[in-house]
Amino acid sequence: MDTATSNADRVPRTDRGRKTLRKLLDAAAREFAERGFHDASISAITRRAGVALGTFYTYYDSKDAIFRALVRDMSERVGSAARDAVAPGMDAVEVERAALEAFLRFAADNKALYRIIDEAEFVDPESYRDHYETIGRRIEERLRVGAAAGRLRPELGAPEAWALMGMNVFLGLRYAIWAREGDPDPTAIARAANLMLEQGIAARAKG
Repeated sequence: MDTATSNADRVPRTDRGRKTLRKLLDAAAREFAERGFHDASISAITRRAGVALGTFYTYYDSKDAIFRALVRDMSERVGSAARDAVAPGMDAVEVERAALEAFLRFAADNKALYRIIDEAEFVDPESYRDHYETIGRRIEERLRVGAAAGRLRPELGAPEAWALMGMNVFLGLRYAIWAREGDPDPTAIARAANLMLEQGIAARAKG
């Protein structure tokens, strides 16, 4: 990605500006998801957003810049969905169930997520890596909190956090992006995954 045109997006100071920025990001998500980065265009993004071409350059310098901002925005929204699903005093294992269910619902409502994040691996590898490393750190921190509360094993760390993230990503792919008629709902999927976390998958010895 051309670093000369990758300035950070300007932070709007008014409600109108924030709404315009949201329109641009949402329009960019549809454009990139449908056409891919290379075939997408700034003019198409502004048409989808219903704003003037000049307005785009108030916030972003280039197509590269809004793509990078979109990846960051989606990563933040995934994190926000998980945080909003967690209630104060919730048990550590239940926290993971709630976070997964929230992610499944978010992915189902924002199907462009996977297409855009996957494309970031080639368009902007730094954003792609940062997306997953940020989520990994969020999960690792939740594991630390659970361990401090005595609910989780104290040695849990980055490997377990990334294993959990991998499970969540592929459950989202199968049950949110590739959803089929008759599939369990997000609540049931999250409960099944949570049961596996809590009890494991090895058969227990009898007697």
